[in-house]
Amino acid sequence: MIYIDPPYNTGNDFIYEDDFVEKNEDFSETIGQHDENGNLLFDMHRNNETNGRFHTDWLNMLYPRLRLAKDFLRDDGVIFISIDENESAPLKMICDEIYGESNFIAQLVWSAGRKNDSKYISVSHEYILCYFRNINFIKEHNITWREKKEGLKDIYLEYDKLKKMYRTDYKNIEKHLKKWYKSLPEGSPAKNHSHYNRVDENGIFFPSDISWPGGGGPKYALLHPETGKPVRIPSRGWLTNKATMEKWIQEGKVNFGKDETSVPTIKSYLCNHEYEVPYSVFYKDGRAASKRLASLMGEKVFENPKDEEIIQKIIEFCGTSSNDIIMDFFSGSGTTAHALFLANIHQKSKRKFILVQLPEEIDPKKSTSERGKKVSKSALNLLTDLGLSANICSIGEERIRRAGKKIKEETGADIDYGFRCFKVDSSNMKEVYYRPVDVGQMTLDQFTDNIKEDRTPEDLLFQVMLGLGVLLSSKIEEQEIAGKRVFSVADGYLLACFDAEVTENVVTQIAKQHPFYAVFRDSSMADDSVAANFEQIFATYSPETVRKVL
Repeated sequence: MIYIDPPYNTGNDFIYEDDFVEKNEDFSETIGQHDENGNLLFDMHRNNETNGRFHTDWLNMLYPRLRLAKDFLRDDGVIFISIDENESAPLKMICDEIYGESNFIAQLVWSAGRKNDSKYISVSHEYILCYFRNINFIKEHNITWREKKEGLKDIYLEYDKLKKMYRTDYKNIEKHLKKWYKSLPEGSPAKNHSHYNRVDENGIFFPSDISWPGGGGPKYALLHPETGKPVRIPSRGWLTNKATMEKWIQEGKVNFGKDETSVPTIKSYLCNHEYEVPYSVFYKDGRAASKRLASLMGEKVFENPKDEEIIQKIIEFCGTSSNDIIMDFFSGSGTTAHALFLANIHQKSKRKFILVQLPEEIDPKKSTSERGKKVSKSALNLLTDLGLSANICSIGEERIRRAGKKIKEETGADIDYGFRCFKVDSSNMKEVYYRPVDVGQMTLDQFTDNIKEDRTPEDLLFQVMLGLGVLLSSKIEEQEIAGKRVFSVADGYLLACFDAEVTENVVTQIAKQHPFYAVFRDSSMADDSVAANFEQIFATYSPETVRKVL
């Protein structure tokens, strides 16, 4: 699943300037600019409504990202895109082009609360566009979406309480259960299920229609268990044949009236109807998410964050399961990761996330409102106190850390709250593009080591993992062999040592662990003897190991 909350193009958004039509040297100079913390700077501009390319610039930014996103989805994958009325129509058109009109599922409407600052209509809703990757695959595999009804927990708690009080006095339980439903405030999720107010030894049920839908059902005599007389036959006929009906009666599933004058009903138990098809329109106060994030971070450090409970709900009902990946490439404050923690706990799953965000600088001067300036200053103060870089990514990382800690403290759930953060950079290897005529002895001396000087062993390890196809989320441990630092990835599947002065003893000890891959740095070998005997050592102790030297 992919969920994104891109800039809404309201006239105040900064959008990414994706114009790469320029000279190579100019482009290299542009992407080579970094801030004082080493973060790559990106050219962004405010897309004002006075811009003659107002819609075009926004669409040019989003279109290639959506094209690429499609390639990330499996055949059973789905993408959700939050948007408001400013660009909902153009977005729908480009999504129809990219994903195909037949893959359009629905346009969800999120009613986020009334706004009173409008002159004409209080626009209090947003949209979430939803597309499948391959609708034919979904149909062929009979994939359906269901979500658990809200308010069930409260109903079951009240029922258990009444059951302890009145035991098998079902009439009294029903009486007080109906009274409890009436006492609930308007808007309570449990109140939506108040028709489930009858009780028997099997639990809470609703007396449902027992007639054939649309008419034409079988008609036969059915005797009332008390009077022994035939009950009224529904005009549309019975829901099933006589044999099945008699079986239902024996199982206590048919609810008869006081006498034969009323048509029986079928008991529809709440425990058997806990799930429903997700609604395309839903209400959730938009201010609640901002308040929860401010409470988590200690102060308001992000404007208009998405609601983690809404994204949790989407993750849960769209069919994702353990080991599936949820991606968000406009991750902002990291709401999607927070939502995933909640969903994994609720459904006892092990889904993973990939979040992508450009390290946009947090600058109060860029804000167009006093409120925005205040939020930016609060964010800067927080990041300064924590010693973190002054960009949006730092806010997101800190939010994920705090969310994981808070959820674990509140629930005690022992799930994986960890994450790794990577920055896109150039290769770790030095770029050597000299013609032979330009190479002198002094030039060669610069390349006795082919690794860039500012790169860490961790940098080299992750480059190796990428090159060998080892998951970046793999377990990584460190061990010491003869005083050297050795990385063990995926329980010894890959062993790597990039320390200097690596001896034959170190190579031998690594070979004896029989890794699938063993990686060393060329300049790390203690002397020519180690380099010469390297292959022979592995041939002796672990000939199957794939060796790689950087």
